[in-house]
Amino acid sequence: MDFKENPAIYIQIAEYVCEQILLKKWKLGEKIISIRDLAVNMEVNPNTVQRAYDFLQQRAIIAQRRGVGFFVEEDAMERILLFRREQFMENELPVFMRNIFLLQIDLKEIKTLYEQFVKDTFKNKSS
Repeated sequence: MDFKENPAIYIQIAEYVCEQILLKKWKLGEKIISIRDLAVNMEVNPNTVQRAYDFLQQRAIIAQRRGVGFFVEEDAMERILLFRREQFMENELPVFMRNIFLLQIDLKEIKTLYEQFVKDTFKNKSS
């Protein structure tokens, strides 16, 4: 995985885990990859993955079963959406809003582009 400068690596790993769940590659209620295996796959220190897993446990996205491993919580999807929305609102939206203002882009144009994006990207998924 290619890590960005920000946010912290453990947050980027947590986002990766969330993405796997949202993409349904890691199913609700099922066991996920171990700390050691994910650390090897991502070429990071296991302590960094442990920190990411601790972060996700605090948000009740994953849970540890002692001696067995980590599992995706049954309501993880809702919690991930809340977490990702929070991250988006804090980190990405302010940059987006600033650019709209500085470039004097009309919100109607943004709405039209958004609607076209949804239509083009998800047209087969809603049927």
